[in-house]
Amino acid sequence: MRVLVTEDDEDLRLAVEASLRGSGFAVDVAKDLPDADEALSVNAYDCVVLDRMLPAGDSLGYVSERRRDGWDVPVLFLTARDTVADRIAGLAWADDYLVKPFAMAELIARVRSLCRRGDPGAPPVLNFLDLELDVGRHEARRGGVTLALTGKEFAVLHRLMTTAGEPVRRRDLMDAGWDEQVPPAPNVLEVLIAQLRHKLGRPPVIHTVRGVGYVLRG
Repeated sequence: MRVLVTEDDEDLRLAVEASLRGSGFAVDVAKDLPDADEALSVNAYDCVVLDRMLPAGDSLGYVSERRRDGWDVPVLFLTARDTVADRIAGLAWADDYLVKPFAMAELIARVRSLCRRGDPGAPPVLNFLDLELDVGRHEARRGGVTLALTGKEFAVLHRLMTTAGEPVRRRDLMDAGWDEQVPPAPNVLEVLIAQLRHKLGRPPVIHTVRGVGYVLRG
């Protein structure tokens, strides 16, 4: 799941970025609305976290304008504006509203919920043969045994399981697990796939499609 965080307070931005990454999200960051707008023009996000008061102005106006154009990406406002009127105004256009200061665990839970809401057709638990992926709990099991997967391993496996039986391009798998802030090394996907195959055990379910990417099949 890929998230865009826009926050002009550097300390808070770094803290939110680190916490979301540590919880398995791919995270891009922006310092102001122009940077966020540029990122949104080139990348697809499962959720956008926006500080309301930014150097370029109140991001509420930006979101409302994009909503009128049909933009439907889930948005969570972070703000110190905590009056009832502020909350009502924010929730008229955003999907959630979190007042500063906040608990990082609550932010993570809300972002994960919004990411699932943005893809209502995705089941909370994916199954393929004896492999089970509980998206809500961020857990993977094979044959009933829980697997210790990293955030990136979980993201790549999730992408493979959403289209099990159909090849997934390398680029799509990279987008699922990595973001722009940490450019992956040339062979990082191959290394991760090798780790996943080892953790999943036998019989193998991840197969290479030469010249394309990888596919999940029995």
